[in-house]
This record gives sequence, C-alpha cells and structure tokens, in this order.
Amino acid sequence: MRSGAVTLRVSGENNEMRPLRYSINVTLDGCCHHEAGLPPDEESMRYWTAQMERADALLFGRVTYEMMESAWRRPATVAWPDWMDEWEIPFAEAMDRAKKYVVSSTLSGVDWNAELVQGDLGPAVQRLKEQPGEGLWVGGVTLPLALADLGLIDEYEFVVQPVLAGHGPTLLAGLRERIQLELVDRHEFQSGAVAVRYRPAQVPT
Repeated sequence: MRSGAVTLRVSGENNEMRPLRYSINVTLDGCCHHEAGLPPDEESMRYWTAQMERADALLFGRVTYEMMESAWRRPATVAWPDWMDEWEIPFAEAMDRAKKYVVSSTLSGVDWNAELVQGDLGPAVQRLKEQPGEGLWVGGVTLPLALADLGLIDEYEFVVQPVLAGHGPTLLAGLRERIQLELVDRHEFQSGAVAVRYRPAQVPT
C-alpha cells in the first residue's frame, strides 16, 4: 500500500501537528455497532495491530474505553486468557501498552496507562495534537462525531464489512455539516471487507 501519512503544520516556525485518525468498522448500510460486522480473523487483527501501532496514543470516550479495557487489559495473572487465540495476542499487547486519553464527564479517574482529558473538548484535543509525535488514533461513535463537527479529524479510516445490518447506530449520524473527502488508500481483505482511508478534501470557496 502506498503511504497515506498526513502532515499538518500550524502557525510558527516548522511546528508539526500530530494528525488525528478516526478508525472504525462499518457495514455496507452504515451500521457501526461493534458486533454488526464480520467476526475478527487473523488477517483483520494483523491489520488493526499495524494501524494502531502507527499512533503515539489512543483517544477514547468513556464507553469505548471501558469496552476496550474489559476485553484487552492484561490480566493480573500476566497470562492472557484461554479464550484468546494466538493471533489476537499482538493486538491485545499493543492495546494494553498504548498511551490512552479518555474524554468523560462522569469518570473521576482512569488507569490502564490512561489519563482524563480536562477542559473543553476542542482546545484540549488541539493541545494533544500539538504535542510532538506521529499521530493520534480515535475510535468509537459519539466522540468522533463531536471531533468531526469541530474539524479536528485529519483522516478517516473505514473498514467496510460485507454485511447489511439492517439496524443499529449509524456512522456519524447527526453530523452538522457535509464533509467532502478524498481517497488516500485502500486495502482489500480475503473476507471481502475493504479498508478505505480518506482525508478531508480542500474544497475551493
């Protein structure tokens, strides 16, 4: 695959801003419930592990953070549970060790190598983007919608599943304004799923 890295610059002398990528599985009819698509397999988990490792940190809302923690936090016994296949372990280890930022108005504290995002969402995430590094990765449904409305997402990555869900939460439902995108890259899986990456297009005014 050709590189789709996005480098943005902010005012100032040679200041680079970390791009924020939104990544999610979505069915052909737009459902983004985490159980709506195909079950994960070795190829898809290998892909997600590689994509996640491109980021310096992960950005989650409360619901996604708690869901990820319940599934992928390393047990106190150190050994991964018996239900986990061998090919899932690299993803679990990458998720477990990743730096995480959590946006929540109800949590009073987090651990699992995580910290709460304080203050207004827009300025707080902007400050995270202005820190040095390769990029930030956000998942979930509600938080990315708010970030898209604020114009803070630099890259959209959708793994389109060959499934028609018929119901469930839909991708970026309620977006305030139309966002035109341009294709950065695509990748086809043996399962029939297709990963497509876009960035906001520069639309002439």
